[in-house]
Amino acid sequence: MLWLSRSWMRRTACIPRSAPGLLESVYEAALAYELEKRGLRITRQQAIPVVYESVRIHTGFHADLVVEESVIVEIKALESIAPVHKKQLLTYLKLADKRLGLLINFNVALIKDGITRIVNGLKD
Repeated sequence: MLWLSRSWMRRTACIPRSAPGLLESVYEAALAYELEKRGLRITRQQAIPVVYESVRIHTGFHADLVVEESVIVEIKALESIAPVHKKQLLTYLKLADKRLGLLINFNVALIKDGITRIVNGLKD
């Protein structure tokens, strides 16, 4: 998993950021395409159910991308990432029983400045 998160900056360098204001779905499709082209298994908009007491809510949330069945990628195209976006991804990781997540904001000059790594189970 570590090699995957470290290689993101190189892999996302080719994603089209030259057209500001694109929808998050465009960045999602482009990133999925680039990662699949490199041989990684990608699932787009994977449904993750929420269990409340004994009730299973099937429409809990949809992960933008799940890479190699182990990394959840949440894609944003915002002026800035708020603390709630990081907490949201951490909640997704807990619900999906995954350890690693990447929050990628494409609305930055350098993509490396838009990547935040979130680890489930890491103490604050």
